[in-house]
Amino acid sequence: MKKLLLALFALVALNVQAKVDPKFYIFLCFGQSNMEGAARPEQMDKENVDPRFKLMAAVDNPELGRKMGEWSTAVPPLCRPGNGLTPADYFGREMLKHLPKDVKIGVVHVAIGGIDIRGFMPDSLSAYVQRAPGWMKGMLKAYDDNPYERLVTLAKKAQKDGVIKGILMHQGETNSGDPRWAGWVNDVYTHLLKDLNLKAKNVPLLAGEAVHENRGGVCAGMNPAVNDLYKTIPTAHAVSSKSITCAADHLHFDAAGYRELGRRYAYVMLPLMGVKVDPKDETHDPESVGEGFGTTASTVVPAAEWPKVDDQNRATFVLPKNEAKKMILDICNKKYEMKKAFDGSWRVTTDPLVEGFHYYFVEADGFRAVDPNSQAFYGCGLFAGGIEIPEKPEVAAYYTYNMNIEHGQVRECYYHSGIEQGPRRCYVYTPAEYDKNPNKRYPVLYLQHGMGEDETGWHNQGHMAFIMDNAIAEGRAVPMIVVMDNGNCSYSFGAKRGESMMEFGASFTPIMLTELIPYIDKNFRTLTDRENRAMAGLSWGGKETFDIALTNLDKFSYIGAFSGAIFGVSEQSLDKVYNGAFADPAAFNQKVHALFISMGSEENFQCKAMSEMLTKRGIKNTYYDSPGTHHEWLTWRRSLNEFIPLLFKK
Repeated sequence: MKKLLLALFALVALNVQAKVDPKFYIFLCFGQSNMEGAARPEQMDKENVDPRFKLMAAVDNPELGRKMGEWSTAVPPLCRPGNGLTPADYFGREMLKHLPKDVKIGVVHVAIGGIDIRGFMPDSLSAYVQRAPGWMKGMLKAYDDNPYERLVTLAKKAQKDGVIKGILMHQGETNSGDPRWAGWVNDVYTHLLKDLNLKAKNVPLLAGEAVHENRGGVCAGMNPAVNDLYKTIPTAHAVSSKSITCAADHLHFDAAGYRELGRRYAYVMLPLMGVKVDPKDETHDPESVGEGFGTTASTVVPAAEWPKVDDQNRATFVLPKNEAKKMILDICNKKYEMKKAFDGSWRVTTDPLVEGFHYYFVEADGFRAVDPNSQAFYGCGLFAGGIEIPEKPEVAAYYTYNMNIEHGQVRECYYHSGIEQGPRRCYVYTPAEYDKNPNKRYPVLYLQHGMGEDETGWHNQGHMAFIMDNAIAEGRAVPMIVVMDNGNCSYSFGAKRGESMMEFGASFTPIMLTELIPYIDKNFRTLTDRENRAMAGLSWGGKETFDIALTNLDKFSYIGAFSGAIFGVSEQSLDKVYNGAFADPAAFNQKVHALFISMGSEENFQCKAMSEMLTKRGIKNTYYDSPGTHHEWLTWRRSLNEFIPLLFKK
């Protein structure tokens, strides 16, 4: 009878053993938030997941029809409902690309955001759970307050179906800088091997780096410990995060980063399984994804490295170590809280920014300042940092320096104003041929800035000189002089108590007519008649242009308003405004050779409506709509580029 029972037990054992698929490779995944998944899966992550890639759910997920302890296709989220993409997602997918078609990959996934490594140590776990922060209680509860036991229980169940081949860990941010971390990781690893009857030589531990230093990782100081883990655990292997993209907090990876990190886990694991892979042929190679965060912005001061702009138009800003308790980046009407990195610097990555030039500020404990890495640009009524989000080179060519053509000069000039009883400054562009033709005289364009900016705006932010140089070299514009003066609107309207809208900037009119124009005509070789004089301006400068030029048609024959702040003009008032300039369309059309009106397609100004109203009245004008731009310098660069070909053509 005893022999019969032994035979039956042996038969049962053989049947159980027969259920284990030796080509079903299982990997245990544990850690904190970066293993939990902090990036929202995109549609591409949810589609076409190979059914050979399996997940044994560690918690129920009714939305996906998952039950704890059962296998399902590993469609994200792999951790708990509401979590995101993890390194395990693309680890499994990449593994299957390089393994035989009859091999399956399974993952058992337990992770908790912010958890200390002691939260996985069996001997100290109970005490850790008791002192865990309140926000972690619910996550711990999902694993019955024992994430280690949940991982082991499911792993034992998974062993009935396949073979555990490795352990993937991403943890350490919470323990950053703690010299005991490696020993604690060894404690977890040793317990797993013992409880699952595994041998270290057959089950390596793969540990991923935190967000890398060259991505501004706030916990990058932990990475040396990750790379030295093999000194404590000989079968441990580090997975590089070098150059992998991250979220704005510089603590978590973004979706693209999790995909890349998962692939790198696979390319550490595959050689350990005897699978040869040439990393130079793979896009995941650390050196192939490029260094840093993209390209240093063109607007930095000499020798500065930051900010940088990546291929998704996200900008990363890094400020030096300081004593501030809180740092804020204020750009494009959004404020980003900066994070202090391991080296004491402050860092943040923005959302994708629209192409073009943007002012920005940094705030240290509420005090607003200019980023010391940035050139200072006068805008918003004060000096600000500035960053250029580049367009494609071929699109930006018209305002970009061209080494193959001759360039004009921009001269800083001062003249005395009797009206203001003091010096005034203007900038004057002369075309490349100006000094070569000492007997030639040139037409003049007076070009005005907008509210809160000054006479430097068109030269610095607007790239006026490059626009002129390129247009003249291509024959699209005739050589001309361009004058940029302060329109007396360099502060924001309302900053002066009691000043009306009609008074704002109005003091520039007599200065321009009686002092600036005579100064330019005296000191430069100009053609002084109205046929060779134009005026244009952006925003409030557009208003000033209409106010000055339309009421002095004996002095101007070309007029342009770019996003012009034009008020009080309607069909009913059209005959009366600007001293009746529009009252006689035929006379106006004979005097004004080009009336140009423009704005960005995303602006809500009435420029297009005004153009249509003038056209209906018989007033000839040219309207330009800058596609996809707002009230910004990219709109005005494009507008200038469209306006100057209309000027001074005989």
